[in-house]
Amino acid sequence: MSIVLSDLSFSYPDGRVVLSKLSASFNPGRTGLIGVNGSGKSTLLRIVAGALRPTSGSVTAGGEVGYLPQNLTLDTGATVASLLGIAPVLAAIRAIEGGSVDQAAFDAVGDDWDIEDQARQWLGRLGLAHVGLGDPVGRLSGGEAVLTALSALFLRRPEALLLDEPTNNLDLDARRRLYAAVEAWPGVMVIVSHDRELLALVDHVADLSGHSLRLYGGNLEAYEEMLATEQAAALRAVTVAAADVRREKRDLVETQVKQARRDRQGRAAAGSIPRIVAGGLKRAAEVSAGKGREVALARIADAKERLAEAEEGLRDDAAIRISLPGTAVPAGRTVLTVRGLDVPWAPWQSQPDVPAAGSGNGGDSGGGGDGSDPGGSDDLADVGRLAELVVRGPERVALTGPNGAGKTTLLRALAGLDGPAAALGAVSVHRNAAFGYLPQRLDILDEALTVVENVRSVAPRASVNAVRAGLARFLFRGARADQVAGTLSGGERFRAVLAALLLADPPPQLLLLDEPTNNLDMASARQLSEALSCYQGALVVVSHDVPFLRSIGITRWLCLERSGRVADTDPL
Repeated sequence: MSIVLSDLSFSYPDGRVVLSKLSASFNPGRTGLIGVNGSGKSTLLRIVAGALRPTSGSVTAGGEVGYLPQNLTLDTGATVASLLGIAPVLAAIRAIEGGSVDQAAFDAVGDDWDIEDQARQWLGRLGLAHVGLGDPVGRLSGGEAVLTALSALFLRRPEALLLDEPTNNLDLDARRRLYAAVEAWPGVMVIVSHDRELLALVDHVADLSGHSLRLYGGNLEAYEEMLATEQAAALRAVTVAAADVRREKRDLVETQVKQARRDRQGRAAAGSIPRIVAGGLKRAAEVSAGKGREVALARIADAKERLAEAEEGLRDDAAIRISLPGTAVPAGRTVLTVRGLDVPWAPWQSQPDVPAAGSGNGGDSGGGGDGSDPGGSDDLADVGRLAELVVRGPERVALTGPNGAGKTTLLRALAGLDGPAAALGAVSVHRNAAFGYLPQRLDILDEALTVVENVRSVAPRASVNAVRAGLARFLFRGARADQVAGTLSGGERFRAVLAALLLADPPPQLLLLDEPTNNLDMASARQLSEALSCYQGALVVVSHDVPFLRSIGITRWLCLERSGRVADTDPL
């Protein structure tokens, strides 16, 4: 079984090209499909799954293809058995057990008499033993829904599996169960992911960039080593080509200077020879000079062409380099205190979202959660039993825990975004520093405003020049800073969100981040790590992404359990 792409292209109705003449083969084994946001990874999976028609070219699959989309659309009133795709078979078995001799029931069962046991086995293998086949889908958390949909695919045993960001919204335990299932899969598997631990399990990496697809043998680490070697060679080629351009330009200038000197000497000598002879010499000199200039310009053009070709092999992988001295917090200074969490409290009805990129100057505020979770992972929580949480100086606190424990709810409470203080009883949140809050959806930009205008809205006292200088360090230079937010690519949008968060006035000395790497490509995740390495304030981050948490230098690890207890833990 293989999936073969032949001259596959896809363009949107507005003419924007996403994929161009891709030819490749996905063979048995695990292939990690990577690329920056907006490069077309999800589009490619949808085409292979038959959910989208290519503009041209073809896809050939030698068997059934199973597909897990990034964003599941589920019937919340349906049962788990329906989501697993086994409801008709179970109904037929029940009818036969009740005495039915209808041939249609036997045909529906086929050889799947043990389908209920198989379903429970897969649910248990993925940590869902507590989920009943008759339970409504609406009672599942976002992570549980993803794992149930995966169980449905594993039950079907298609020859090929396509998984689009399968670990989004999964807690650490669920991720590890998924890793084990992925390792055991015997067929073709293509995985779109930014999860480094998952990509460490693949046999091949397919890099989708510049509308083209390149295949590399080995896992993510092997791919990065090969890419680094390629980029080092490309950089050397660019350096050599740029030096050639400079040399050819320098040679042209030297030639022009010599010609000007000869012209002066010729004019000085013209009075001592007959006019007709002087005229002939002048014309000959002009022709020679013209030919010499044409040759020099042609050599410069050739050198520039070689430079352009060399630059095509060099990725635009610029790093964010910023200085944020205003975010510094002295060691020992208390920036956040949460009291009264030893009394259990429950989420209430969802409240409308408040603008997320806020800055405040501290003060006591009742804070709480509505239980809502934009990413769908923390909506049935019971948070409490933490007597006091104190964050001091530039501490970096990771808040981990299983899906449904209430991490998002607690983080929104820390930001003071939800509900009346009375609903929390004795709980109080005191922030003694300007803060910024980043929700899972990264939806803090005004789509109708430019990047400059979005940053000025959170830093109204800053001049336009100061804002532009700050944006340049986030790779928004010149006209790029004047792009309307609604037209930004995924990577550009992420950098604009970071700029709006970190360039706010007053500078945030406390950051509250909710699953910040969800849906980020690896380049954006690296840029986030780089930006946070320059950040000098306190940080509380909810995340299941262990490599990311390690990269930003977490100093304290907390685990929020489903019981509501928050405990200090050893590094994961």
